[in-house]
Amino acid sequence: MAAWTWRFEKADGAEVQPAVQPEEFTTQGDAESWIGEHWKALLDGGAEQVRLFEDATEIYGPMSLSAADA
Repeated sequence: MAAWTWRFEKADGAEVQPAVQPEEFTTQGDAESWIGEHWKALLDGGAEQVRLFEDATEIYGPMSLSAADA
């Protein structure tokens, strides 16, 4: 079964530890729902953008967490 995960980054692409620890998601929809619920805390904790992966394959990103970019 595929695992959907987020990578948390600064604007320059440097990886950062998230302020809210995500789980490993079994569907893309679950992963996207989680980011929709936690984006503000993640942004406040230092993550500026995210990338979504299915196993080792990048699905999309970088996606800004800034509300001004949404």
